[in-house]
Amino acid sequence: MKVSKAVLPVAGLGTRFLPASKAIPKEMVTVVDKPVIQYVVEEALAAGITEIVLVTHASKKAIEDHFDINYELEAELERRGKHELLEVLRSIAPPQLKVSAVRQGRALGLGHAVACARPVVGDAPFAVLLPDVLVKQGSTPDLAQMTERFNQTGHAQIMVEPVPMEQVHQYGVVDLGGQPIQPGGMAAMQRVVEKPPRDQAPSNLAVVGRYVLPARIFDLLDQTQPGAGGEIQLTDAIEALLAEQTVEAYQLQARSFDCGSKLGYLEATLAYGTAHAQLGEAFKALIRQYQV
Repeated sequence: MKVSKAVLPVAGLGTRFLPASKAIPKEMVTVVDKPVIQYVVEEALAAGITEIVLVTHASKKAIEDHFDINYELEAELERRGKHELLEVLRSIAPPQLKVSAVRQGRALGLGHAVACARPVVGDAPFAVLLPDVLVKQGSTPDLAQMTERFNQTGHAQIMVEPVPMEQVHQYGVVDLGGQPIQPGGMAAMQRVVEKPPRDQAPSNLAVVGRYVLPARIFDLLDQTQPGAGGEIQLTDAIEALLAEQTVEAYQLQARSFDCGSKLGYLEATLAYGTAHAQLGEAFKALIRQYQV
């Protein structure tokens, strides 16, 4: 069974991004001219995923509205002859995209959020995309390579990238047992550790926030006890999956940006703004103007 579904956990309160996230979901904050979550959905579409499951909260209705059809706005743009804007609006949710939502009643961790999607995902394999992480796309999208590898082998895929050792305590960290891995390559994982102290980290390969998983992970999540932070950790269920079958780390080729943090958001704005087809050159000129 091929991967055609993705789970996007969006129920978090976005406290790292306050005060901007007080009334607006952090996933709806724009990088240049699109909300962060739209970039993530476009990444999923480029990987052949056509069904998005939002694991959401009562305060996040704006996300569902963004991917819904706004008939009145479309009609007004049509009436005014603004056909280019109309196409931009319609491209947000192309015809092949299906978006549904389930509620996460209590904030019990990423593993719990993923488990909430089970009634919609069912027995199908699926991707998990953390929507506060942007992965800048290159000529060969990384998520597309992960889904293709899963489709070929059935091996779960976990995206990783090297981080400085002084930052490993902020991430899930994978152990490859000394196997070499290159950008765009895969290697079988030995274990994964959630937020280890620096002196206990098995490597500096941090989990980025992109996963391709078999439906078996739902059963394992049901058996997972609260771990780090008193939450149900997805990494703990992946560790249990490792005891049963091969799980591979995939090393990111492109760049990732943590848009849940203010500095990461500013870096993403620079990266996406300078590469923008219409605004890039003017934006670079502005940056030069403000250099001190």
